[in-house]
Amino acid sequence: MVRRVILLLAFVCGTTSMAVAEQPTAAPRLPKHRNLYNGDCTFLFGDNMVQDVSAPFEKENLHKFIDLLADSGIDTYLQNPNAQVPWYPSKQTLNILTGYRRGDREFFRKHYRAELPEERLGPLLDSNVRFLNRYLDLAEANVNWIDEISRACRRRGISPWVSIRMNDMHGANSWEGSYMNCELQRDPKYRLKGLEFNPRDGVNRMLQSLDYSHPEVREYMLTMIRELVEEHDYEGLELDWLRCPFCMDPTATQEQIDMMTQWTAEIRKLTDARAKQTGKPFYLGLRLPCRLGLLKSIGLDVTAMCQAGLIDFVSFSNFWQTSWDEPIDDLRAELGDRVAIFGVIQDAPNIMPALDPVGKVNHYRLLTASPEMLRSNAAGKLALGADGIEQFNFFCTEEVAHTQSGRVQRAQYEALRGLADLPKLRGTEKHYTLASQVGPYSFPLWEHSEQLPTILEPQWKQALRIPMCAEPADPALELVIQVVAERGEHPAGVPLPDIGVCFNGSWPNFEAEPTDKLLFPTGIYTQHTPEHRAWNYRAKLADIRNGWNEVLVINGNRKNATAAERRDNSVQIVSVELGVIKKGKPIRKPRL
Repeated sequence: MVRRVILLLAFVCGTTSMAVAEQPTAAPRLPKHRNLYNGDCTFLFGDNMVQDVSAPFEKENLHKFIDLLADSGIDTYLQNPNAQVPWYPSKQTLNILTGYRRGDREFFRKHYRAELPEERLGPLLDSNVRFLNRYLDLAEANVNWIDEISRACRRRGISPWVSIRMNDMHGANSWEGSYMNCELQRDPKYRLKGLEFNPRDGVNRMLQSLDYSHPEVREYMLTMIRELVEEHDYEGLELDWLRCPFCMDPTATQEQIDMMTQWTAEIRKLTDARAKQTGKPFYLGLRLPCRLGLLKSIGLDVTAMCQAGLIDFVSFSNFWQTSWDEPIDDLRAELGDRVAIFGVIQDAPNIMPALDPVGKVNHYRLLTASPEMLRSNAAGKLALGADGIEQFNFFCTEEVAHTQSGRVQRAQYEALRGLADLPKLRGTEKHYTLASQVGPYSFPLWEHSEQLPTILEPQWKQALRIPMCAEPADPALELVIQVVAERGEHPAGVPLPDIGVCFNGSWPNFEAEPTDKLLFPTGIYTQHTPEHRAWNYRAKLADIRNGWNEVLVINGNRKNATAAERRDNSVQIVSVELGVIKKGKPIRKPRL
């Protein structure tokens, strides 16, 4: 018996890495839909997606992109066909080409702020002409591009879904004049009040989007949805309440909440009827911020919709920054076991600026330029129980407007293959971080970005939680934790910050290695800015847990008595980044 126990212990110890790598996971709720890609209604028609910007636009451009996704392992493509108006030749409503004549620069003028100087406005108008002419090229060739997208998907075995933007605000510079706005938006009667979440801050016109308490608004959107479900070859529908997170003025009454639930039930009837007609499932879901209480306050009771069986899937996200620490496990407990939960990867890891040493530009990074960040973000979500991964704004990495330097980066499409397969992600290099509380392209109340930046006075500590996937034992890999702090003004005679780190309860580690390099290059960005200082700490790879992990950051400077001494010895932590890295690996050249 003793010998058997010894042999059993030896076997268990010898197969630890295998056990970690093959941890059982719950069966996905929509197993044919694990690796999803959301494409908006404009990106395929941009200059960076065509070889000859002056040539007529052809449907082959659409097929070429779907081929790229299929070759990258995408199984489900969500095509966004609308902003406030359809960007396809709708037969039921006015669309983006209504009233446009080829080459008409004036069609776009009111889309921009009136005070914009002509030297800036002129090139924008020319760009818009070139852009909308491409839609016109297809329309004049009798090609409905959203039908061509579904044909391309069918040809390559990708499931085609539709993603409807429920309250898009791209025309917010001029509610009355922008060509992107529908007729209802032009009428103040149908707009939200636009109050800031602190009512003492008054009205923000950028928050005055469509008000769903009006039956005219609901009927307008339902007309668009009905056409897409009944008259086009798609088999899934996502209602995107993150573009933008507005429905009704808070706080919605129970009557209004019930009305929106019933309105969603009307959409469910459409998808069920379509499924019966085709003999295949037609899934209905929501893309949302994860703050279910706030959503209910504007009329959207997501829990009630799930409990009533109206929804097949939900996709949780921030607006522009990706989420790293959304509580998918808690959301699962709230919404139940039937609905599928997709984790969404957005294109900014956080708003910490990094340095492009070639272009000599500081700017926030773009996550889809980094295979390591793609893998880690997906792994954390899957470790918490996500049923799949949805990409949003993936293509923005290749748009020069998002780099500030004029240099082109490349989105890492090859990194998409296997991104929803947690066992395959284990043992690969990864780069985790956390979202920032402040930054552009955000609706602060809705963002899930509580933890950073944070200020630590002397002897203070801050616990940060982040989901990760457990790794197999691999002597070639190590865990490196990087703490990034604001450099700030440093008074003479005051010692530099003395920062310590604990990982999952380890004893504090103050053996820091100062560095000016990111853990991994993120596209053209490879280094920290002069305004920041960073330190690397070695930790045990085996201490990574599957699911929630804790990094404890400590300001180890001496304890001070006066307010001035506490101020001078405080440090602002800008970011904490964790890398699963091959030992001794030098920093790579940036991916261009």
